[in-house]
Amino acid sequence: MGSILSGAEAASLVRALPGVDAVGLEARAAGLATRSVKAESKAKAIDLAISMIDLTTLEGADTPGKVRSLAAKAMRPDGDAPATAAVCVYPAMVAVAAEALKGSGVKVASVATGFPAGQVPLDIRLADTEAAVRAGADEIDMVISRGTFLAGDLERVFQEIKAVKAASGDARLKVILETGELVTYDDVRRASWLAMYAGADFIKTSTGKVGVNATLPVTLLMMQAVRDFRALTGTQVGVKPAGGIRNTKDAIKYLVCVNEVLGDDWLSNEWFRFGASSLLNDLLMQRQKLKTGHYSGPDYVTVD
Repeated sequence: MGSILSGAEAASLVRALPGVDAVGLEARAAGLATRSVKAESKAKAIDLAISMIDLTTLEGADTPGKVRSLAAKAMRPDGDAPATAAVCVYPAMVAVAAEALKGSGVKVASVATGFPAGQVPLDIRLADTEAAVRAGADEIDMVISRGTFLAGDLERVFQEIKAVKAASGDARLKVILETGELVTYDDVRRASWLAMYAGADFIKTSTGKVGVNATLPVTLLMMQAVRDFRALTGTQVGVKPAGGIRNTKDAIKYLVCVNEVLGDDWLSNEWFRFGASSLLNDLLMQRQKLKTGHYSGPDYVTVD
């Protein structure tokens, strides 16, 4: 659909979307959050959540040693626990991650396009993307220009996403909406559809670098958008909540939403991810508790 529509056509369709029933959305999210999960199902949910994590380090102090350590943890988090979905790093660290993860099946994801603000010229954003792919990135996590979107220039945002998609080549493209800066549910819905029309393989909530990151109502709204987009176009798009999801209880709430709203087709790391770093440690501790009946000591899991 993204390759068929013009920017003007996509912008027109997005502007015509109905407004979001905020009260209904939040009530639905709150209701899903109360669902209980029994012990056997919880064990399966924990392993599924581990397999959906994009284990992430995005700091100015990142070193090759830290990235290799993170890659080792991603491939073998603990005993018979599943590997994570990906390791997500800055473009400068992609080659290190690619070498460390070679042959493991764990993907190399890279933020690009002037992450996290995206306030650089388009040609630099495209060069950033191309460099990450050349270095071995399997996935690109791009940021949209929130200022351009909020100024109402939806056609330009569409064209920029489309250009980054082309620059990504065979790498899958995750489009970060930075929902905390979009503020309104209506704008989250519009940005979700605009990104999908432009060719996004995933829509992602946040960079993790602003005050408000992933929330259950916003992620639920994005799930509804990908469900309706597939019904309309036949194209399936993934969802990635990122930032602020730190414990098993919260991760399971998101998985309940996936199950209820999207169903089995999205219940794999091919179509649903968690952008997280500290979440993995809590999942591993809860996993150990289910297996042994008690929590291990504070040194049981590594601290990233």
